[in-house]
Amino acid sequence: MKYLYIIGISLFLGYLSYGIGINPNSYKKDKKIEKYKEVEPKQEKMLEKDRKTLGALGQINSDWKYLSDGESFNGWHIFKKDSVNDSWTIENEAFVYVGATDGNSTGNDLISDREFTSFILSIDWKISEGGNSGIFYGVNENSDFNQPYFTAPEIQVIDNNNYDWSSGIDGETAIHTAGALYDLVGPSENNAKSFGEWNNYIIEINHNINKGSVSLNGINIVNFPLSGEEWDEMISNSKFKDWPEFGKHKTGRIGLQDHGGRVSYKNIKIKEL
Repeated sequence: MKYLYIIGISLFLGYLSYGIGINPNSYKKDKKIEKYKEVEPKQEKMLEKDRKTLGALGQINSDWKYLSDGESFNGWHIFKKDSVNDSWTIENEAFVYVGATDGNSTGNDLISDREFTSFILSIDWKISEGGNSGIFYGVNENSDFNQPYFTAPEIQVIDNNNYDWSSGIDGETAIHTAGALYDLVGPSENNAKSFGEWNNYIIEINHNINKGSVSLNGINIVNFPLSGEEWDEMISNSKFKDWPEFGKHKTGRIGLQDHGGRVSYKNIKIKEL
């Protein structure tokens, strides 16, 4: 009887040990967790790939900031002035140069309050028949010069087909047409829309990698360096060769040129790099 009691106790303890330590359900559950852990890294790779694709399309982490609110000139002023005069107005959420009443045919360039170094600028523009304007970067207002173009390179805005090319020193060459880095690099193709129609520029100025570029209506048409031997050679073969501060300021303001003709700008936004 004593031995039967000992055997019974041993069987009971063995049963408890099986239930606690070798539970079949617990074993299967552990296996499921192990399989899930094997799949998880693959899911992470897919998410990272999707993230990069969306980032390349500018759909995430864009950090775009509007420089125009469509209602006011907040954030802008006339070159070396404290405010904006009546040469500019706002029509249908666009900045529009309509001409000055002070007798000056030019000299009312619209300048951003903020300075920028490396950035991507997106801007819509519409030129009048025969009109001429431009978009400056690297504008410096601390110099003694009375015009932005003495320090700031310009992306040309112009009515290619109707501008009076005989009226000045600008010849009808690629380096003076729409999309050109004015007098330095001409566009690879002429895809500007007719006067009175909206165009879009994507302008990249990236001193981090010494790269500048212009895309017009979704097509990359101009690429250029921002400094170095190639830049110096370009300057030496241009009208700017004797301009001591031209293109020298990595940090500067954005400018919209008054060239005497009606021009409109809207949807102005920037992404700093």
